Amino acid sequence: MNHKNIFIVIPALNEGRIIQDVIRDIQKAGYEKIVVVDDGSSDDTFSKAQELLPDTVFRHRLNRGKGAATKTGIEAAKILGADIIVTLDGDGQHDPSDIVKLTKPIKFDNFDVILGTRLLNPKGMPKHKILANKIGNFFTWYLYGLWVTDSQSGFRAYSRHTTEVINTQSDRYEYDSEVIREIRKYKLKYKEVPITVRYTEYSMGKVQKQSFLNGLKTLYKMAWNIIS
Repeated sequence: MNHKNIFIVIPALNEGRIIQDVIRDIQKAGYEKIVVVDDGSSDDTFSKAQELLPDTVFRHRLNRGKGAATKTGIEAAKILGADIIVTLDGDGQHDPSDIVKLTKPIKFDNFDVILGTRLLNPKGMPKHKILANKIGNFFTWYLYGLWVTDSQSGFRAYSRHTTEVINTQSDRYEYDSEVIREIRKYKLKYKEVPITVRYTEYSMGKVQKQSFLNGLKTLYKMAWNIIS
């Protein structure tokens, strides 16, 4: 598969310890066009990423949220000529060998969005995360009218057309669920594919990852955006 116009976008917050490993894993999988957006990190995420990607690392001077960093990366990838854009997390949880599963349906079968899902094969996924994910899925369906098995996954692929029509307002974790709303609104052709998630002591210890309290805040913001 020709990877020439596939761009990988990585939103990152305080991932200086591991960001170079994440970038190298993606490069080993055959993808050279990588955009990193440092979302106001207090560590050396920006400089570490820039050592490997001198021209495609961007920075928010203030922390604006995962959604904002993802959108900045997508816009940068579009300017650089992307036809397909893949987003994945910067903590090493996602396996770059799964990228091909997300991009092939767009490239060969005219899909608009491919959603990587942990719950089609939840082996190794902590039970509390499975429960939290199912709760998130229910409220995403209730608020936005489209059922998916992993509404909070950040491992996704988008056609260029998709990135030009969807219009999300949220900057933080509710961004991932807002994308589901946009899929339904614009009748985009989507598909879910199972992904492998590598839970490590490092990734499980990230303080900014979705906690129960953050999950409640996300649900509140999703509901408020609808009624406001």
